Amino acid sequence: MNGSAADPAAAYAAAKARAAYPRLAEFTGLMPFDLDPFQREACEALEDGHGVLLCAPTGAGKTVAGEFAVHLALSEGRKCFYTTPIKALSNQKYADLVARYGADTVGLLTGDTAVNGDAQVVVMTTEVLRNMIYADSDKAANRRLDHLGYVVMDEIHYLADRFRGAVWEEVILQLPEHVAVVGLSATVSNAEEFGDWLVEVRGDTRVVVDEHRPVPLWQHMMVGNRLFDMFGERSTPGGPGEVVVDPELVRYTREMARRDVTTSRGADRAGDRGPRGRGGPQRGRSRGGRTDSTAVVGRGPRGGGGPSRGGFRPPSRVQVIDRLDREGLLPAITFVFSRAGCDAAVGQCVRAGVRLTVPEEVDEIRRIVEKHTGDLPQADLGVLGYWEWREALERGVAAHHAGLLPAFKETVEELFVAGLVRCVFATETLALGINMPARTVVLERLVKYNGEAHVDLTPGEYTQLTGRAGRRGIDVEGHAVVLWTPGMDPEQVGGLASTRTYPLRSSFRPVYNMSVNLVGRLGTDAARELLERSFGQFQADRSVVGLARRIDRNAEALEGYREAMTCHLGDFAEYADLRRRISDREKSLRRQNTAAARDEASESLRELRPGDVIAVPSGKRAGIAVVLDPGVGAVSAGGRDAEVRPLVCTEDRWAGRLSAADFPDAVEVLGRIRLPKRVEHRSPQVRRDLASSLRASRLGEGRVAGRRRRPGVQDDPELSTLRRALRAHPCHGCDDREAHARWAERYARLERETEALRQKVRATTHSLARAFDRIRALLAERGYLVPAGETAPGEEEITAHGRILARLWGESDLLAAECLRHGAWDGLEPDELAAVVSALVYESRRDDAPMPRLPPGPVSEALERTVRLWEELDADQRRHKAERTRAPDLAFAWPMHRWARGESLAQVLEAAERNGHELSAGDFVRWTRQVLDLLDQIAGVAGRSSAVGKAAHRASGAVRRGVVAAGMQ
Repeated sequence: MNGSAADPAAAYAAAKARAAYPRLAEFTGLMPFDLDPFQREACEALEDGHGVLLCAPTGAGKTVAGEFAVHLALSEGRKCFYTTPIKALSNQKYADLVARYGADTVGLLTGDTAVNGDAQVVVMTTEVLRNMIYADSDKAANRRLDHLGYVVMDEIHYLADRFRGAVWEEVILQLPEHVAVVGLSATVSNAEEFGDWLVEVRGDTRVVVDEHRPVPLWQHMMVGNRLFDMFGERSTPGGPGEVVVDPELVRYTREMARRDVTTSRGADRAGDRGPRGRGGPQRGRSRGGRTDSTAVVGRGPRGGGGPSRGGFRPPSRVQVIDRLDREGLLPAITFVFSRAGCDAAVGQCVRAGVRLTVPEEVDEIRRIVEKHTGDLPQADLGVLGYWEWREALERGVAAHHAGLLPAFKETVEELFVAGLVRCVFATETLALGINMPARTVVLERLVKYNGEAHVDLTPGEYTQLTGRAGRRGIDVEGHAVVLWTPGMDPEQVGGLASTRTYPLRSSFRPVYNMSVNLVGRLGTDAARELLERSFGQFQADRSVVGLARRIDRNAEALEGYREAMTCHLGDFAEYADLRRRISDREKSLRRQNTAAARDEASESLRELRPGDVIAVPSGKRAGIAVVLDPGVGAVSAGGRDAEVRPLVCTEDRWAGRLSAADFPDAVEVLGRIRLPKRVEHRSPQVRRDLASSLRASRLGEGRVAGRRRRPGVQDDPELSTLRRALRAHPCHGCDDREAHARWAERYARLERETEALRQKVRATTHSLARAFDRIRALLAERGYLVPAGETAPGEEEITAHGRILARLWGESDLLAAECLRHGAWDGLEPDELAAVVSALVYESRRDDAPMPRLPPGPVSEALERTVRLWEELDADQRRHKAERTRAPDLAFAWPMHRWARGESLAQVLEAAERNGHELSAGDFVRWTRQVLDLLDQIAGVAGRSSAVGKAAHRASGAVRRGVVAAGMQ
């Protein structure tokens, strides 16, 4: 009876919900699954007319809210823009929406693709929308913004990206008020703060946070060939069990670490006894002692799983795959953090005979491969490594990283989602938004290179990487596996795995293109106000609140300290100031004396000659020594004279080099002894003879060690005056003088700290507006901005040069504008212009790359003019303390020149390698497409009527061919 009573009640509630949210009811009828509570909450907020910020774990299904915004737009006859941070994600979402709504309804706009851009629903990269907003003079772009009702910003947490994050804030701040923003974010720990900002700048915004993973994630650690659960449960009396790092895992890894140390020491001792160069220590360590999992894990099927002669050897990649396959944990993504490591891992698997597919699947793999790569020139397939790549795919193995050809990446993504590729070796870029979930994620290392140094993974990065594990609707649970290596503490890894802190920090800052666009679109004052409303300034101002509280607390404490140091005899603050000045003066004099002594010692070392007997005053080498080699004339790496370090032999038979640090004063020369013409100081017999000669000389007898007296604190007139003033001060005779002095010292210390806090507040408050003002000053000085005139005091307007800068997008926007303005690229042929322009977009991955070879003649001359303009610009930027432009990188000019001349891909890549700047085909295509984008911009701003514009247009046509053009529309 209860059940039958409940059914009508549930049916009534459902009917009521459908009536309240009819659009959502329509939408859910199209979905093959029931919505989760958080998805329904977000969709209901949208239908109620609110903006939405939805934060949920990777794979939880937060894109449902974005798809509902599309449904609402179509139902209401309005437009919806669906923005993503990367082209691959745009392509995926475009395919999804076309499958649901049809190709006539959905468009796609990315940097190199334009399909049905005037459609009611357009998927685009976020930069495309930013450019639309700024393109006031482009009527076609303005029409695309007409009737815009919704903007979905997928992966909105990208606004923390240090290079591209500002674009998201520009869009959020400048979209028309009536447009509802739907932000979809990974779980961040400060979602409420981000939501508060969205409410402030966009109006009513609902924040929906769900931290529950729809597919539970199990954490594991693989030690050798054993697979452990990361966490276990420790029973507690009278309560639920406590989750702890598995004690058996901790015990086992400690034992393995102990064995590794023992076997490594044994191997070293055995190696030391062996003959050098034939199985000695060098070979022993290289074969077994390496613990770098990225290197050792890829050793192939022979890689051991237990201790060996040289210590612990992690399992090979093939062994890891085999274990995961046996446990039913494939498909898997293994994060390697190295492009070369990803490619090497695939090669190791193929050579080891790994096959994760059946014959029926191979035909489907070939069909998908042909779909994505059919446009590639047959002549280039060999240099692209196509056949090896396809063979690996047919075995179910692939790499995924930024250096892959775009067509190859898209193929891997489709095959993996279809379950036809079951093992992918990837860099961390795969974790950023691409829809490629797996059953298992493997982390070979917990350290990655961030472009400057090798750093530990943060809890947020760990969460983002392992969030790929567990496919909703396919897997009942996901798995994360960390490969253990000696030195890795399971308890620390457990802390990393259990921490969910991922704060969203704004990277917003004004740059040149943004600044001229803001001034041209809004005016100077309104632009400053807009910058003050950014999330970056919002966070900075919130941090100031905490600093202000600390300043207030310090002010109260300072008042208490001031009372405690009050003296009835006089002004103790004045007395304390005298004490501080005396102390500072004494320290200054001591530093001066130390520096003078060091200079004297260095100078005296330069005067030494072979055979001089000197006194070493202190330290382990104290006594007398004979100079064998003065060590004068060496030059440091910077071209300056290196520190003089004479080679000596002491009376105790030690031979080595001394430095100025061994002598508190000038070196004392006691006399001379005769030396043989050739002194082999490494010979024990020679050192014995030299020591005997020293003792026989008796030059050190009767010498009294002591330091030369130099003018010091007692001789300084300023210090004497201060000390007299101190003794004459009334507070000097106070019985509580030292107690008051202690309070005065605390007062001075806290006052210094408080002043530092005040400076931090001053630097933080209005920091973005001040940066904007510095950029404006530079732009005005260089002729991109001028005063608007008496009718609008304080306002500025952009000049003709400023309008060119406003339409140049990129990291080197101002340098490109300067080159056009000063005619640095005039007279260049199309292939020459392509080569020169490449210097503004390309960035070498190696800091130690050799000087590149450059095409002679006009290209070298134009690059020289470009670099000269950059130097002038950089000097002005430093003077104004404005955003600095990266130096031109000339390494891509030679391959770009050859490609634009019509040479084959093989010839271009071979030339780049000979030039000392090896490129993968994928990298070449990626950089060439960026050159192509800048050429198109130059053609647009310069116009076909100008020589540069015409050359840029022709260069664009010459570059857009072969593998570069494949897949572009």
